[in-house]
Amino acid sequence: MPADDGHPGARVRAIAARTLDAVLHRGRSLKAELATALPALADSRDRALVEAICFAVLRQPLRMEAALNEWMPRPLPPRDSELRALLLAGLAQLDPMQLPAHAALDATVQAARLLGRAHQAGLVNALLRRAQRDGLPAVDPRHSHWPSWLRGMLRKDWPERYDAILAQSAVEPPMWLRVNRAQDARDNYMQRLAEAGIAASASDGLADALRLDEPRAVAALPGFADGAVSVQDASAQRVADALAPAPGARVLDACAAPGGKSAHLLERDGSLRLTALDVDAARLQRVRATLARAGFADGRAQLQAADAADLDAWWDGAPFDAVLLDAPCSATGIVRRQPDVVLHRRESDIAALSLVQARLLDALWRTLAPGGVLVYATCSILKAENEDQVRAFLARTDDARIDPLGPAFGHDREVGRQRLPGEDGGDGFFYARLRRAG
Repeated sequence: MPADDGHPGARVRAIAARTLDAVLHRGRSLKAELATALPALADSRDRALVEAICFAVLRQPLRMEAALNEWMPRPLPPRDSELRALLLAGLAQLDPMQLPAHAALDATVQAARLLGRAHQAGLVNALLRRAQRDGLPAVDPRHSHWPSWLRGMLRKDWPERYDAILAQSAVEPPMWLRVNRAQDARDNYMQRLAEAGIAASASDGLADALRLDEPRAVAALPGFADGAVSVQDASAQRVADALAPAPGARVLDACAAPGGKSAHLLERDGSLRLTALDVDAARLQRVRATLARAGFADGRAQLQAADAADLDAWWDGAPFDAVLLDAPCSATGIVRRQPDVVLHRRESDIAALSLVQARLLDALWRTLAPGGVLVYATCSILKAENEDQVRAFLARTDDARIDPLGPAFGHDREVGRQRLPGEDGGDGFFYARLRRAG
């Protein structure tokens, strides 16, 4: 991409537009596109702005699309998809991001020139000036960019909370930290944050969690590089509480990448004999890096790249006292953090994921010692992947019993607990604690 030709911020908007074009119009993953695009920007503030623009568009695309539909005399043709993405990025800067209008407008118009669309810069200028003057058109809050089949499942599963789930999935989530108790007490670390000018609050129900008043770059967090703290949502931190292995227990984290839950378990008890698996060898390197940053680079955990359900490929036959299955799922509970999930998901995915989940449950149950505990967790809010999955497993598994979990884990579903997006500031998450009869 060419230089910004003396227009600060134009290159940032152009990169955001190209990223959005890939995600919205070519089915690409936001995470993958950002991983490719952001290294081109040296300034961390520019990288953060690209991310913020992309997330603002993808969380509420119908608001920006309504403006284009109402204000443009005719729809843009497919060949102008990059321009369409730039217009969405420009509108998002004005509302909901509320960036200074003059700077956002000028930089976005200049970005059109960087993208080789100087002949359309006037159109960009006119549309953004109208948005600045009139604001975006009103959109029925009951409308959503979630596909109709997924909205149907959601309404069936959560009829009384349907609107709230969609609303919470469209807003920016808070930034949660997990303090490494192996290095420092949470109150001490909160004081370090205060000294750095970062306001945070503790959560009574989460022993290691702090919630920042405003998101910050990890480089600004005291001791982040040394593993004093990690970024992890409140609901994900509850997984360690659900598993609660005994001191020194033999523990399996069956789908471990990127390693946050493995690190959390070791931070709480460094004597655990932990095995961390992931089917993707490249993702397993992220687990290794996560554990090393947290202070566990000395072989404290055994890492293996393997399909967790293929026991012959990795299991030595020695039973585990506790197994964590954070299963592959639809990710419908974390749409506010991964807003492109609902753009790429297909109805057939749910049945396919359910088969994978059942296969993993059946196989990993064989690795559990009598009296041992398996926690089945997902970041889904769909019953098919959660309570229905656990009920079916209990029906076919004679020696499986449910261990009750308390109200802190969310809504009681009889065979587990469900948290919904935004509740107590956390993501949507399901937890079921299963014990093998001894």
